[in-house]
Amino acid sequence: MIRAIIIQNVYAIIMVLNIFLAITVIFLERRNASTTWAWLMILFFVPVFGFILYLILGQKLRKRKLYKLLGDSQRIVEHTIERQMRQLRDGELLDKDLEMISYQDMVYMNLKTSYALYTSNNAVEIYTEGNQKFDALLRDIESAQHHIHLVYYIVRDDKLGRRLVKALAAKAAEGVEVKFLYDHIGSSGLPKRYFYELRAAGGQAAAFFPSRIPYLNLKLNYRNHRKLVIIDGQVGYIGGFNIGDEYLGLNKHFGEWRDTHLRVQGNAVLQMQAQFLMDWNLAASGKIILNDQYFPIMDDAKGTIGMQLVASGPDTEYQQIKNSYIKMIYAAKKTICLQTPYFVPDESLMTALKIASLSGVDVRIMLPIKRDHFFVYWATHSYLGELLANGVQCYMFEKGFLHAKTLVIDGKVASVGTANLDIRSFKLNFEMNAFIYDTQTAAKLQRIFEDDMKNSTQLTLALYGKRPLMNRFKESISRLLSPIL
Repeated sequence: MIRAIIIQNVYAIIMVLNIFLAITVIFLERRNASTTWAWLMILFFVPVFGFILYLILGQKLRKRKLYKLLGDSQRIVEHTIERQMRQLRDGELLDKDLEMISYQDMVYMNLKTSYALYTSNNAVEIYTEGNQKFDALLRDIESAQHHIHLVYYIVRDDKLGRRLVKALAAKAAEGVEVKFLYDHIGSSGLPKRYFYELRAAGGQAAAFFPSRIPYLNLKLNYRNHRKLVIIDGQVGYIGGFNIGDEYLGLNKHFGEWRDTHLRVQGNAVLQMQAQFLMDWNLAASGKIILNDQYFPIMDDAKGTIGMQLVASGPDTEYQQIKNSYIKMIYAAKKTICLQTPYFVPDESLMTALKIASLSGVDVRIMLPIKRDHFFVYWATHSYLGELLANGVQCYMFEKGFLHAKTLVIDGKVASVGTANLDIRSFKLNFEMNAFIYDTQTAAKLQRIFEDDMKNSTQLTLALYGKRPLMNRFKESISRLLSPIL
């Protein structure tokens, strides 16, 4: 009898807590409707588990400005932004490339919402295979003279990971400044000994948003998903490759790893540098003091490619990368080529893609046929039927695992970066994408997409309609959970 009363009291307390959380979700946090309904469903159908899950995943990041530029740096950036916006209004900023004038409103939007300076003296190399990317990176590390700054979401203590940290330790021993920022959750399997050699040589490593309580991270949802390397302020890397043997195609489950990464030279690197320094100062105890050696003056000899580096995160008012994607999609006249490992769009992106296709634009989306996240995989497939019904072409990549995050419009402008096309990347993760205003680079990325089509199977509306009943059930459940995946 007493036991039954205790159980009833515990259940009553849980229900009161659930009601309190429901009120919080609806009235205080002001989420969008789909996210609100998803959390309400979890809270009331699985009360205990839902309560714990909300504490870990559901809390919103405090709306305070995490990243701050101070003093002269703030004034210099604001002055440059104002000057470039004025040049855009006067038709001067993009006047060297007439093909890009039609995208000046997108450049303006990125300037206004994300401090994404436009630079036009960049050179870009594209890597789609892990060995090529990491061989180039290790060569650049070997030639570093002043500093090496890295931020990666996933770092593995395997053959590639140890090769990288050994090279960094060697440079640190030479007196080169080495700072390595890794995400605490993405690299959760990384042992403490991994950075011993680097730290012993004078290098530094820091975790982004680590757990303050063992086995419980209340910022589990808000991860640094960026993959950036900046060397001497002259060379920068950005894209999809993390650090691990699977990114060299050595994982038996995934097989070949198909990704896209950029090696950049030019003033766009300075924007990567600024973002790294802010990330580091947010995460590490030893703050970086800005100096000119981090931001060297570059001539125009590096290249002629126009770029903006757009960062986004849960602390910002706008979903800058998503908004840039939408802007690009609506600007398309002929073709849209999109590659992403995860496709969990919100209504605005779905509408943009459907309208583009119904307007006669050739819209092609490529996804991996292999899965690495159960719910995300089936949520992704739940959206394909709508797109197929509106004329979008869908291709399932079969030669290994497709992890590239690329968007190419009309073979003229393109985006390559760290953000997947899903709600998590747009709202919860800290991300960065390179938006490229150059016909040659965009055309090359489109040719890469077309080559990947040869290793893909087209998913037609007829084939999609024949999928098993169990698959439809998995899609339906995952679709309901998609706002919080």
